[in-house]
Amino acid sequence: MASTNDLKNGLVLNIDKQLWQVLEFQHVKPGKGPAFVRTKLKNVLSGKIIDKTFNAGTKVETANVDRREMQYLYHDGTDYVFMDAEDYDQVALSPELVGDAANYMLENQNLQVSFHEGTALSVEMPLSVELVITHTEPGLQGDRSTGGSKPATLETGYDIQVPLFLEEGTKVKVDTRTGDYLGRVK
Repeated sequence: MASTNDLKNGLVLNIDKQLWQVLEFQHVKPGKGPAFVRTKLKNVLSGKIIDKTFNAGTKVETANVDRREMQYLYHDGTDYVFMDAEDYDQVALSPELVGDAANYMLENQNLQVSFHEGTALSVEMPLSVELVITHTEPGLQGDRSTGGSKPATLETGYDIQVPLFLEEGTKVKVDTRTGDYLGRVK
């Protein structure tokens, strides 16, 4: 059990026998009335996002979530296969469980996988990754001053928008939450 004062982003709560991850929280102390905590929660299994308000100081049940470092090995056509870095056990995770992380995963990359009572919950990507552009059309002379963008395919097969001056073979930094181009990597 934890108090609403102990809430932090990423904490997993057990509410009504369902696991909810705290995405955002805000402690509000209005001029009149008692203080409260406004939260945005994501259902760990279904991905549904809800807003929930708790009275300040209310006790909430936290879930015991084990985060393990695992190495992404390969995609076998249906599932994504990961290997535990400590005991070398292999686990196959469904595309629904991996979610958008599949757009940024490279073979042999180490990632955090969350487990609750032996069941895999989610794959946690770093905030940004560095990937190489494998295909993009050349930028047109004269288009550079407009600050426009063009589509580019990354080495994982995922398409993002990049500035016109970038070429194939360029290593770029990509935000894994939004898929936005963050800059070139030297």
